[in-house]
Amino acid sequence: MGKFDLLNKFNTAVIVLDENKQVVFRNNVFKRIFSDFDDIKKFSHKLYYDVYALVSNDLSVHSPILQAIESKEDFSAHVMYQTSSNDYFYYDINATKRGKYTIIVFSDVTAKINLENMAKRNSVLQTKTAFLEEENKNLSKIKLQAQSQAMKLLLLNNISNIIRESIDTSVILTSALQELSQMFAAFRGYYAAVNKDADFIIKESLAKEDIGKIISFDKDVSEYINKAKVSCLTCRKEYLEAEPFKENVQRIVLPIYHLAQKIGIIVLSTKQKIRLDDTLEVLDGVSSQLGNAIIQAELYKKNAQMVQDLRKALKELQETQLQLINSEKMASLGQLVAGVAHEINTPVASIKSNNEITKKLISQITDPDTADLLKELNDIDTEAIARINRLVISLRKFVRLDEAELQEADINKEIDLTLDLIRHETKNVIEIIKHYGDIPPIKCYPNMLNQVFMNILVNATHAIKESGKSCGTITIDTDFENNNLIVKIKDDGCGIKEPSKIFDAGYTTKGVGVGTGLGLAISHKIIEKHKGKINVKTKVGIGSEFYITIPSE
Repeated sequence: MGKFDLLNKFNTAVIVLDENKQVVFRNNVFKRIFSDFDDIKKFSHKLYYDVYALVSNDLSVHSPILQAIESKEDFSAHVMYQTSSNDYFYYDINATKRGKYTIIVFSDVTAKINLENMAKRNSVLQTKTAFLEEENKNLSKIKLQAQSQAMKLLLLNNISNIIRESIDTSVILTSALQELSQMFAAFRGYYAAVNKDADFIIKESLAKEDIGKIISFDKDVSEYINKAKVSCLTCRKEYLEAEPFKENVQRIVLPIYHLAQKIGIIVLSTKQKIRLDDTLEVLDGVSSQLGNAIIQAELYKKNAQMVQDLRKALKELQETQLQLINSEKMASLGQLVAGVAHEINTPVASIKSNNEITKKLISQITDPDTADLLKELNDIDTEAIARINRLVISLRKFVRLDEAELQEADINKEIDLTLDLIRHETKNVIEIIKHYGDIPPIKCYPNMLNQVFMNILVNATHAIKESGKSCGTITIDTDFENNNLIVKIKDDGCGIKEPSKIFDAGYTTKGVGVGTGLGLAISHKIIEKHKGKINVKTKVGIGSEFYITIPSE
């Protein structure tokens, strides 16, 4: 047994070197842990200090093995060993001098170091984890705040969109109530307008049966409302006159003001707990927007009603103007016709008397040729006198100022009467085609209908002449269907360029100074007075057709 064999019983690695720095012994643990080597310097190159305490150009200073050998006293150090596979192990080395020998013991502290390092890393990780948990809590709070803010902004945006898209107070308030009820999970919600100093009247509600109810509140809530402050109180009754709830609820009362004027309130009831601080800014914004919207909508409604009233008044004024123009026109025409008839009748009566005397004298003439010539002249005069009489009668019938009441008339005869009066416009130029139906007497204002027929027929003759035709055609159809009088007047004239305007007062297709633009406008009103309709179908270059229907009473 060698003198160092006892070191094989150590459970730590041991190496023994002599004074020449030659390895004289390695115990079994050393051999198992460290690879074989021929030179102690090669082995020392794989051992390092865990921390370098010195800075020196002498490499031996940085080698714990070499320092342990050179040391005159016992030597201790903490070292790191690098394997050929680049793994690291940690050892505490203790060198002891025994005569000419140096005994170096390697205590493996790798597990301890790893444990310490792991503990340090674990501590760092715990610190980081705590920090991250705190950060996560803060982020969660920020997220909740962001979500809450987003909900508020969404509510304001939705209400703003509703206000922009509608000018109807009911639509604005109903939509706002729905948005607010959804935000606060409200089971009841309504808008009440100011009714009296201390009362409100429900104008809009999610429950339609509430509309019209008069409501009031206690002193505390009224004080909040009068100060334009939002209140969120726990209560059992929604308002003083209401039936109590079975359980306590939270009631939000949102005053609606425009400038300093109190307009109304929005009331929401919910079973959820509400933090008013989180939503106060939003509710103030909603109140301001709704106050402006309600006032603007009411102003628009008033303006729209005013415009409607003005249009109605203008229409009535225009109708009155047309009636006055027509009445004045017919009165003037009546006076003119009466005067003309009187002036015509006097000389016609004289001519007629002379004609009768001439007729008697002719019978006494003995010369047959002279008698025949005078008889022929007398017959022509008789026919002329009869025609003048018929024309005067037609003029009187046409104006008929005394016929202001409804009376029965034969429409076919009335049309013929009108055609007689415009014969000078149609003679030898326009062919009149009549398709008269079997029509019963119609209750109407005959003189007014004659005006309509006159306007349409005269316009038709002008349209034919304007088209440049040497000979045109006017076709008149009358019929009686489903208790309605139907009159169609069709021409093959030049047509109408803007048929949608022809019944507007002042519109005319004729030249300046030729047409007044009142004829068809008056005709339209006359047909309306008879509760009938007048329409036109026209095509430029082809012609026009007027279609009149009048119900028979």
